[in-house]
Amino acid sequence: MRIVQKFGGTSVADVDRIRNVAQKVKREVDAGHEVAVVVSAMAGTTNQLVKWTNDILKAQKYPDPREYDVVVSTGEQITTGLLALALQDIGIPARSWMSWQIPVRTDDAFAKARIESIRGEEMIADMKKGVVAVVPGFQGVTAEGRVTTLGRGGSDTSAVALAAAIKADRCDIYTDVDGVYTADPRIVAKARKLDRITYEEMLESASQGAKVLQVRSVEMGMKHHVRIQVLSSFSDAPGTLIVDEDEIVEKALVSGITYSRDEAKITVVKVADRPGVAAGLFGPLSDANINVDMIVQNVSDDGKTDITFTVPKADKERAVDCIKGLKASIGYEAIKSDSNVVKLSVIGVGMRSHAGVAQRMFKTLSDKGINIQVISTSEIKISVLIAEEYTELALRALHTAYGLDGE
Repeated sequence: MRIVQKFGGTSVADVDRIRNVAQKVKREVDAGHEVAVVVSAMAGTTNQLVKWTNDILKAQKYPDPREYDVVVSTGEQITTGLLALALQDIGIPARSWMSWQIPVRTDDAFAKARIESIRGEEMIADMKKGVVAVVPGFQGVTAEGRVTTLGRGGSDTSAVALAAAIKADRCDIYTDVDGVYTADPRIVAKARKLDRITYEEMLESASQGAKVLQVRSVEMGMKHHVRIQVLSSFSDAPGTLIVDEDEIVEKALVSGITYSRDEAKITVVKVADRPGVAAGLFGPLSDANINVDMIVQNVSDDGKTDITFTVPKADKERAVDCIKGLKASIGYEAIKSDSNVVKLSVIGVGMRSHAGVAQRMFKTLSDKGINIQVISTSEIKISVLIAEEYTELALRALHTAYGLDGE
């Protein structure tokens, strides 16, 4: 069996933890598997590198993104070399592969590059000889030979992309949690760990606030049918497998409930109800790279409409400033904004074949006296926006209402 193992920053935070990672790799080698390992930078290293790139500047406000990537990519290079040494120290043949040596080709969107191709022939030949390949996550190289980085969380994407390229049987993502839960166990004490979850459910969970996996890595796994397993670096407990829907025989009505505190609500009050207004509002927001999520429109008898939508909390002020510049073109009475909101999402592929999922959500929240401000749906997800103060109460109530509570 060919396996890709990925270890995040907390898993390789110091020399002792890197030695612990080496033992986990050795276990797979001893079982007769071919192994490639993708590593992040040591916890805190990337933040320090980013700080240095900002501190060095006096005349410029922002660093040259090409040189920024050269600096921040070095954290993974250090970890890659240290893990290869740690493996050799315990008798496991290993070598490091920098992204330009493989190579991992990306586009030239520095600091947020996307992987275009990975050539793994030489690496596979090495692995077949029993040599563990240790690879830095989070980075690649352009066709012109410039180093790029994939953006925060990019090591997960690196690992899944590598697994697809070398036709690995499984990609194991080691984190500081031991799997995917039905809800955040820090808030919902009765949350259960799932044995399996579909790509679609994991993709919705990741995009709706769950921090277990990076969204792009799940997208890539689904596209290339890479089986992904989420495990803990600090225990030997079984993890959660992320697989195609047809690998799950009995599909649960709801697999999990997620939340996101990263939302802000904006209402544009009393806009004229006429064609082109929505385009006139959301077009400039898109041009400003502000992502709009949930949208609701209320039309009144006087021919005016209130348009309410959500944006990332970090973009709230920028979005309000953008809308202020549109008053002459779209016309409105006022702008209201609120950062004290949270988005709750109920997710499950079983929704496709069952009615009443939304009604149960609405009744449960109503019974707890929680007002729903905005609603959005997809085929396997229902999301609502509520006041942030009700987050914990709502999560626990919904978890119980859908029969997800464990012992």
